[in-house]
Amino acid sequence: MENGYNKQKYLELLSKEYRNINEVAEEIINLQAIINLPKGTEMFLSDIHGEYEPFVHILNNGGGIIKSKIDSIFGSTITKKERATLATLIYYPEEKLKLVKQKTENLDEWYSITLYRLIEVAKKISSKYTRSKVRKAINSGFEYVIDELLHSQAGTEKDKERYYKAIIKTIIDLKQAESFIIAISNLIKRMAIDHLHILGDIFDRGKYPDLVIEKLKKFHSIDMQWGNHDISWMGASCGNKANIATVVRICARYNNIDILEEGYGINIRPLSTFAIETYRDDECLNFMPKVYDDRKYDNSDKATIAKIHKAITVIQFKLEGQLIKKHPEYHLENRLLLDKMNLQKGYVLLDGKKYELNDTNFPTLNPDDVYKLSKEEEEVIERLCESFKHSQKLNEHMQFIYEKGELYTIFNSNLLFHACIPMNKDGNFKKVEFLGRELSGKEYFDLVNETIKKVYLNRDNQDQELLDIMWFLWISPDSPFFGKDKMATFESYFINDKKTHKEEKNPYYYLVDQEEICDKILKEFGLEEKEAHIVNGHIPVKAKNGESPMRANGKLLVIDGGFAKSYQEKTGNAGYILTYNSNGLLLSQNKPFESVEKAIKEERDIISEIIVKKTEGIRKTVGDTDIGERLKKEIQDLSELLKFYKSGKIKQKN
Repeated sequence: MENGYNKQKYLELLSKEYRNINEVAEEIINLQAIINLPKGTEMFLSDIHGEYEPFVHILNNGGGIIKSKIDSIFGSTITKKERATLATLIYYPEEKLKLVKQKTENLDEWYSITLYRLIEVAKKISSKYTRSKVRKAINSGFEYVIDELLHSQAGTEKDKERYYKAIIKTIIDLKQAESFIIAISNLIKRMAIDHLHILGDIFDRGKYPDLVIEKLKKFHSIDMQWGNHDISWMGASCGNKANIATVVRICARYNNIDILEEGYGINIRPLSTFAIETYRDDECLNFMPKVYDDRKYDNSDKATIAKIHKAITVIQFKLEGQLIKKHPEYHLENRLLLDKMNLQKGYVLLDGKKYELNDTNFPTLNPDDVYKLSKEEEEVIERLCESFKHSQKLNEHMQFIYEKGELYTIFNSNLLFHACIPMNKDGNFKKVEFLGRELSGKEYFDLVNETIKKVYLNRDNQDQELLDIMWFLWISPDSPFFGKDKMATFESYFINDKKTHKEEKNPYYYLVDQEEICDKILKEFGLEEKEAHIVNGHIPVKAKNGESPMRANGKLLVIDGGFAKSYQEKTGNAGYILTYNSNGLLLSQNKPFESVEKAIKEERDIISEIIVKKTEGIRKTVGDTDIGERLKKEIQDLSELLKFYKSGKIKQKN
């Protein structure tokens, strides 16, 4: 009885939106048509690491989709050079139009030819979407005209050609050709990718993570899975001092102090003043910044950054030591190394063995308590903490990341997460001590996800124990964001013996080469479909060493190939693009991208080589997706409402 009552109440609420039989029938027909359309294209990107230019180019070219559509339409009718020009115009319409106007004599003729071509590309790329969805995607004031050009059924081919000519001529005569080109180019880019997945690590190494986030904020449909570098910034923005020191250290290491000062308005001056004074007689050679761009720096700039780099590194190790001592449940005692140094004899004791130190100048270390900050260091980190917590732009970006992000996402039979699921060597999920509970697998993931959200929601009235967790998640071997036996930061700075720099990966990273292990993971998260996959990043695939991004007979796809320039020598490529459309999965390996300027002037696209192609037996429709399942449920509800209208249980409205 109660269920019938609830059903009646629900359908009465639904009837306020669909007021009579005609309106219900119209919506059922509409939804039924949608679920039979081809599935929209998803794009997966991971480990962007602040590399804005290649990232924005990949969004502009739709992961190569736009170029492939141009080639399929015009491959036999126009030259390769003309196709490249058309593609570049779509990617960067404003910038390319300026160059075209400088070099083209008969501009009206060029406009006419180009508009025809753009309309053909737009037709092709929008053909899998409803007319309503395409029209809603046009936000330039040309909605009616573009809609007419894409969907006109004006009689015979001659009638249609005459109709097109009249519209295009009017656009040119009214001096609206440039605005129209920009509008239809943006529509093409919008329709190329239906949904975007970002699998973590927007921050660190590259110069412009802030610009990457600004671009993502404008994207029409997106989800994110947090990476370890994102977690560090998320903790820093909430006031975790160890995370703050880590963020500043990595910015100094990769010569990206600008992102703090200019990007987010973080006040670095107190740190800079302290570092220059404290290390005035120290060349800080181990701390010279790594430069992976064309910017010019004189030696005095590098020397200053090196001093900042060393000062914040020492502060970081002290803060980390305090957290390790405060939280024995983290089991990170092997990272207490400052107190294992003998500065007089120049060695550090590591796992019971002596290793020579390459640096013994630590003027702020207190022999009685090496993990205690000096008064000046305390002031520096307090000032930084205030600056991080009150940066308006950083808070806006963090809000976006927290709202759009999760530890993991299940989307259309794919399990997405950044790094790993802690496992034992025997293939079982590792039990991890977390907030007083022993958890593993999905249960552990869910509590971590819930805790991260709680830290952010309570950032103004912070529970210190929860805030400390953000550092644990950055560095712990048991963190789903990391998954190595140690983070060898101390060793890489102060010990020349490279054997000590090695970080052993969690068994997850080799166990997932086995199909049965991947199936076990997918089952843990409720995915038992034959076509289900795991997609993650975090560990760059070293393609030049023969490593493959596809493992376990295609069950696992690792899409970190080295977006960051600092990785490209090791990997031999510049990242991966994974797309999933109605025909199946396509994984492409990128060559390094030079610059947007060369892309525009010299029409250089990102060169991608298809390395994995998994086609579906039957072309997938919207009905085969998560959205399709929701639409089918809506159709069921509307069908019930139709019965109630016909039986008179609910009265129709005019």
